[in-house]
Amino acid sequence: MFFPRLRRHAKWMFVLLAVAFGLGFVGFGVGAGGIGVGDILRGHGGGSGVPSVSDAERRASENPRDPQAFRDLATAYQARGRTNDAIEALERYAELRPKDANALRELAGLYLAQASEAQQRAQIAQARAAFLAPGSTVAGIFQIGNRPLDPDPITSAVSQSIEQELTTALTEAQQAAAKAVDAYRRITAISPNDPNLQLELAQAAESAGDLATAISAYERFLELAPTDPTAPEVKRILRQLRARSGATG
Repeated sequence: MFFPRLRRHAKWMFVLLAVAFGLGFVGFGVGAGGIGVGDILRGHGGGSGVPSVSDAERRASENPRDPQAFRDLATAYQARGRTNDAIEALERYAELRPKDANALRELAGLYLAQASEAQQRAQIAQARAAFLAPGSTVAGIFQIGNRPLDPDPITSAVSQSIEQELTTALTEAQQAAAKAVDAYRRITAISPNDPNLQLELAQAAESAGDLATAISAYERFLELAPTDPTAPEVKRILRQLRARSGATG
């Protein structure tokens, strides 16, 4: 049956992502020093100097080794809300300019935006699934032997479709969050002594469910900024993460 499988295989991931993306990047104001998700969703770079998509695509096609061509292409895509295309262009730019920390931070933000969009689709799918759950529809009103009528074939088919939508959305959210973590790893490799970057890495990793990376990054943050105002909160989170992961120390 669809709904028992939903509870066993998807619900835990949905709750994790809902909490992580709803709260994970609020407590510390992650990305305050750079380009964050809010900047991207507001159309970062969307001023009068933004090139048209067609012009930027043509320039990138004609100059495949020109980093700035792909940087401009990513900006043009972002201004039009084309997150997936912007990610592809910015990844190409990062290949050509692997030490550009600002671009990598922007890339991480795009992946987080992508994960958030997928998580929202998962929320919608789960709401639809709840509506079709046994006993929640009109079929639940009619009973035989104190049992609700079995779902009709159409309802069952729709349920299977929703199950696929939910699974796909959760998978995409998890994959995008993992790619954001990878981008932050690349940033911290460039600037290993920046505590703010360690905090961003930790938050991204926690949202992705990568507890080992989150713990390591939080610990590194405390090493670099032991007197930071957020240190007590980081210590509290560390205790929780260690308990969840079974880590000691």
